[in-house]
Amino acid sequence: MATSVYITKTSSFLPNAPVGNEEMEEILGQVGGRTSRARRLVLRSNQIHTRYYAIDKVTGRHNYTNAQLAAEAVRGLLDGRFSLESISCLAASTTIADQLMPSHASMVHGELGAPPCEVAGTTGVCASGMTALKYAYMNVLSGFHRSAVACASEAASYTMQARNFTPEIEHQLAQLEQNPEIAFEKDFLRWMLSDGAGAFLLESAVPEGQRALKIEWLDIFSYANEMSACMYAGARKNADGSLIGWQQVSREECERESFMSVKQDVKQLNEHIIHYTAERPLQALREKYGLHPSAIDYFLPHYSSAYFRDRLYDGMCAVDFAIPQERWFTNLAEKGNTGSASMFIMVDELFKSGRLQPGEKILCYIPESGRFSVAYLMLTVV
Repeated sequence: MATSVYITKTSSFLPNAPVGNEEMEEILGQVGGRTSRARRLVLRSNQIHTRYYAIDKVTGRHNYTNAQLAAEAVRGLLDGRFSLESISCLAASTTIADQLMPSHASMVHGELGAPPCEVAGTTGVCASGMTALKYAYMNVLSGFHRSAVACASEAASYTMQARNFTPEIEHQLAQLEQNPEIAFEKDFLRWMLSDGAGAFLLESAVPEGQRALKIEWLDIFSYANEMSACMYAGARKNADGSLIGWQQVSREECERESFMSVKQDVKQLNEHIIHYTAERPLQALREKYGLHPSAIDYFLPHYSSAYFRDRLYDGMCAVDFAIPQERWFTNLAEKGNTGSASMFIMVDELFKSGRLQPGEKILCYIPESGRFSVAYLMLTVV
């Protein structure tokens, strides 16, 4: 068994050229042939200036699958010391895979063309990247594998293209005369999400002369026993909070109501996200680990929008866990919200920035509004 596990290499992959705010609708398309009323409002709130799509700007066609994005990130870990032949354990996560089956992890393994190895796929929303990381972490810590690769990827642009909403728009032409937008909970996410992938190499020892990140702990909390679904796809949400899945309705109804689009209950999100992902778990972590904000050198928050930044800080203050915002690190404005891959991409940028010094502590916060869960990851620079 290993006594410690280290992230010894990080990688990220962002497809194509960055997309500015004024290019988004041209690339994703206009729903119902109308300019979105929500776009400018959402962009002003989320403060994202550029993001990346796996879409060729010239042809308008996708040029990467979700699995290909993940494979590119994993290839970024390869060097003279670590090769595809070195991969014995691969854990991959995503929110929406390219297909229902086989698993996303199997597809990533196939794209890599690596020799036979153990693969595991985790699903969910943003926190699923951390469940893949924990699988890889536990395999190395237990001694089952000397090293493991964890990766997360998102190709959200596939679900955000205007053509996916056309059947619903055509079905609701009468209502469109009074309300030319699709439901806000569907439309606003088109301006929030983007594509990308990240990967970590985990090992039981740090290569000589190399800087690494020691995983101190990784805790994941689910509050699905208390909260109904907030962010969902492939379903309709009923008034009582239950979901009607896409398999329970006809294909026509599925298309007519844009079942496969990603939706979010914005009211539920605003009312509960800080309590369930910051206030409650931080108190539990303080009790479990003796965690204190003064010990944190870098706080890496994955929030979907800058709108939540001050609200998150206020929630941390409410439970006496205030980390000054000058110690926060995020690349949301430049890299966009890449869901489960966001923390991988954030850590990769910070790790390669040259800013980190041995002994510094990094606390990562990864909330998920799917049915309200959150992951916290503590790293030490070594």
